[in-house]
Amino acid sequence: MAKRKLFRYDQIKQMHHVLEPPLDSMRSDDAWKLRWSDFFGNAKPLVLELGCGGGEYTVALARRDPHRNHIGIDIKGDRIWRGAREAMDSGLDHIAFLRTDISRITYFFAPGSVENIWITFPDPQVKWRRAKHRLTHPDFWDRYFEILPSGGKVRLKTDSDLMYGYTMGVLEGRKDFKVCRAMHDVYRAQEVPEVVLEVQTYYEKKFLAQGATIKYLEVIRL
Repeated sequence: MAKRKLFRYDQIKQMHHVLEPPLDSMRSDDAWKLRWSDFFGNAKPLVLELGCGGGEYTVALARRDPHRNHIGIDIKGDRIWRGAREAMDSGLDHIAFLRTDISRITYFFAPGSVENIWITFPDPQVKWRRAKHRLTHPDFWDRYFEILPSGGKVRLKTDSDLMYGYTMGVLEGRKDFKVCRAMHDVYRAQEVPEVVLEVQTYYEKKFLAQGATIKYLEVIRL
């Protein structure tokens, strides 16, 4: 297992579409905000997947929509390798991966520069003392507010009742975001966006096989 991880770490260091900023030297100033238009060679809108894991959703979104640039973000390089390798083998030049802690996303994206954020099956952090690590904790919404423009969206898919309910509760107290879609079971709901149904990750398929319901929230920045 260790040898496989080392092999993957070595490989992603050679991939031009995988960025690994040195975490120990970061500062939250404009010097770290990347010019993504220069990186991609175009000014297409940006779509992020947070906690992308193996990049299944990032790659699937990129295949569906070549008119946007797609960026998967995760701290674990051995997971990123899977999506990065698939993107490279498929010739998808409008996709990138950023290896960093999600709490640092404002270091890499200028205010209002991200059109959409996907959060797909995040760890619900079931222990209350871990609540601050939930990707829908108020501190994270503050970061999302900074990098999204007015009208930008955050989309959450989860099998967790805890994550779904917690997120709804957090959003009730905010005036800067509005829930525009809330579905407790997307496979029984009406008027579900096609991309929500047609793109399924490994974990979504696993949860569905176990009889879980898939929840979906679509939230707009005001």
